[in-house]
Amino acid sequence: MTSGLILWGVGTGRTIRAHWALRELELEYVCKPILARSGETKVPEYTSLNPRQKIPLLQDGSFTIGESAAITAYLARKYRSGFLAPLPEDEVQYAKWLEWCFFIVSELDATSLYVMRRHSTGRGLAHIYGEAPLVVARAREYFNAQLKFAQVVLSDERKYLLGTQFTTADILLTTCLVWAIEYGLGLPEICLQYLERTTGRPAYRAAREANCQPPLGFGFRPEEDPSNDQARSLHNTR
Repeated sequence: MTSGLILWGVGTGRTIRAHWALRELELEYVCKPILARSGETKVPEYTSLNPRQKIPLLQDGSFTIGESAAITAYLARKYRSGFLAPLPEDEVQYAKWLEWCFFIVSELDATSLYVMRRHSTGRGLAHIYGEAPLVVARAREYFNAQLKFAQVVLSDERKYLLGTQFTTADILLTTCLVWAIEYGLGLPEICLQYLERTTGRPAYRAAREANCQPPLGFGFRPEEDPSNDQARSLHNTR
């Protein structure tokens, strides 16, 4: 039974990961649409569930888990349904899956994209953490350098990161690539083709709606969206 599934959080590139996994697994759940930096994560009810005061957060009956990558992995391991592949049972494939997940959340997300987010003006959080143009520029360079790993792996024309199966690693990478485009980073063609495959999945489109985000509504290539204004205005919070 999945009637006890409750997901807290909407509106960010991290909360969508949990929504996407739930949609791929075709699980019913209750959404608590609280937002980051709105004060809603700091109220006593939520703080008692998650002292970190961060979203997303998943309740599965009496069990509670935070961190988007952990939530998606937990769901894939426990609920073997729908169109999201379970965690690999083969030791080598499992190790590869782990490598991808750790690489994406540490090198692409936390070390690159979120550094840009923290120290950028405009939609960024420089008003909280301080403006640092040089740091942002170096983070952009670092992201592009690290993304070459994905570019090399995808060059063998595999459909997804681990081959033919769509896993939680693909959820993590896709959300980072969309985030990168929204921040004006150009992506290599092979990554754009991969992104078109993953964001074309019905569960992704449903997850965007559940995450209180508009449909993508733009192409990933500059010629498909000359101004890029729409791409850059999608996320108000992260």
